[in-house]
Amino acid sequence: MKKISEPIVFFGSGPVAAESLRLLAQDFEIEAVITKPRPPHHKGDVPVLNLAEQFNLAPYTAANKKELDGLLAKVSFKSQLGVLIDFGIIISQKVIDFFPKGIINSHFSLLPEWRGADPITFSILSGQEQTGVSLMFLVEKMDEGPLLAQAKQELPPDITTPELTKRLIHLSRSLLVDNVPKYLNGITRAFPQGDTPATYSRKLTKEDGIIDWHKPAAQIEREIRAFIEWPKSRTTLGGKEIIITKAYVAASTASQVKPGDISVIQETGLIAVATSDGSLCIERLKPSGKREMSTREFLSGYKL
Repeated sequence: MKKISEPIVFFGSGPVAAESLRLLAQDFEIEAVITKPRPPHHKGDVPVLNLAEQFNLAPYTAANKKELDGLLAKVSFKSQLGVLIDFGIIISQKVIDFFPKGIINSHFSLLPEWRGADPITFSILSGQEQTGVSLMFLVEKMDEGPLLAQAKQELPPDITTPELTKRLIHLSRSLLVDNVPKYLNGITRAFPQGDTPATYSRKLTKEDGIIDWHKPAAQIEREIRAFIEWPKSRTTLGGKEIIITKAYVAASTASQVKPGDISVIQETGLIAVATSDGSLCIERLKPSGKREMSTREFLSGYKL
């Protein structure tokens, strides 16, 4: 497949960046890859650096905003455009101005919805029916730049963060392949984000994974799907710490129950936990230090 002729500089550091780079290297002439350096004492893979080496791309590293400013002051690229995905470093106006055509950030939401650090997780947590990808030109204010293009992605009611991430990575690739050449050739131009009130995501903490049974069952079920990789949805059953990996919502049938009350559904062998609104029926879980298992398996080995 013929690559898009004009070169770009790719900015990215995280796992989403790595998979995006793997795909975009098939479509674009990537002059250089700018990423975070290998962390001290880190012995595992550094996916973006590894891919840069695999595709014979020139890797450059910067650990923070100051180092990035210094790097761009020293190097000379012929690329008119930068593309940024999952980078994790604030970009200064100096760096943006380095590229005559700007820097496009492929952001995984329908901006101005879910600006910020974790739009994918928050689109699941909110219970919305669709999300998408926005190609946004970087400005100094966070995620407030004008848009080049947007595309929507439906959210099935059972989708998890890893599944949604994979779909959005492929949608991002398609958007970039379709729209970057049009922009570079002057066929399309940027447009404002519009007047829809902005919403904001944030970085999750480990404490976000602790289940609060005073929340509605529907919200807890969304958390389980959203937190499946990290921070994981954690609670205690029968004195045993567990991670819930799959569950569904049911109406509460017992009277005089309070949030956190546990019962076993004899017909299905599932565990039901009362919440502030409805019950959460646990299908699969992972006890601390053990493999993931069905609730029936768990009940055969542990007493509640």
